Amino acid sequence: MGSLDGRVVLITGAGRGIGREEALFFAAEGAKVVVNDPGVAVDGTGGDAGVAAKVVEEITARGGQAVANTDSVADWDGARRMVETALESFGDLHVVVNNATIERNRGLIDLPEEDFDDVVAVKLKGTFAVTRWAARHWRDRYEAGARTDRAVVNTSSGSGLLNPLPAQASYAAGNAGVAALTIVAALELGRYGVRVNCLSPSMARTRLTLAVPGMTEEPPAGRFDPLHPAACAPVAAYLAGAACPLTGQVLSVRGGTVAVNHGWSLGGHIRKDGLWSVAELAEQVRELPTADPFDKLAQALTGALGAVGRDRLQEMVNALLDQGRPPGDAAT
Repeated sequence: MGSLDGRVVLITGAGRGIGREEALFFAAEGAKVVVNDPGVAVDGTGGDAGVAAKVVEEITARGGQAVANTDSVADWDGARRMVETALESFGDLHVVVNNATIERNRGLIDLPEEDFDDVVAVKLKGTFAVTRWAARHWRDRYEAGARTDRAVVNTSSGSGLLNPLPAQASYAAGNAGVAALTIVAALELGRYGVRVNCLSPSMARTRLTLAVPGMTEEPPAGRFDPLHPAACAPVAAYLAGAACPLTGQVLSVRGGTVAVNHGWSLGGHIRKDGLWSVAELAEQVRELPTADPFDKLAQALTGALGAVGRDRLQEMVNALLDQGRPPGDAAT
């Protein structure tokens, strides 16, 4: 029995790096996986359908279930199509892991508008677009009486939250935006049984970090490699599991260290000299102090509204969201 048995999962940017490791790990835990990746270069140019197909082949060779999708998350209709791929292939969708990103590094004085727009389009708009289309399906299912746990696992970066780096104006801004979007989505989608959390890797060896000094050095054979992108996979799987209670949280991952973020600062952490299992994370993460997003919102509103209980706050959020729901609510 795996921790994700019966869960249908869409993972964007799953052809290489962290996304690939997540796809392989999720499948090994029993998930049915949509492997999304257009196979572009680090800067978002080009494309190779074989990148996603290769991961699917690896999963199926190990006895798992997976299908490929090569749409871009920055394409509004492409984001819709990848959600439809999950529904058509596996009949439902329980989890979205927003991992896709590109990078174009240059000082902001010399950064072209197109480069800034393209990075933010993949990192931030792409996270929004895929989540939006998935959430529309989940709302429809919930209102039809299908009450089950759904989850979104967004992906930010230590380069966007803890240490925004020079020459990464677009990358840092996009990743910081993803963390903020996580909180908004957790507050809005909780009414439909959807939990939304964020994974923030730091110092993982991927195509985006190979130019960083020390990144190409690997430990001796048999020793745990704290820079290997596989370190992120069990944390993502924990957040994706139906038994996970967390929502509105950002978890930083650096090798075997997992910490809860409080704003732009690290909170409590747990550490292991090796890969975590989902069961170990379920046992130890619950001991870390977290801030409930509804409690934080209630505290922020106290000055204007006085003390507001959770139920009343949820009613206010629901009323606000329902005001913007168009009559008939055609899917557009």
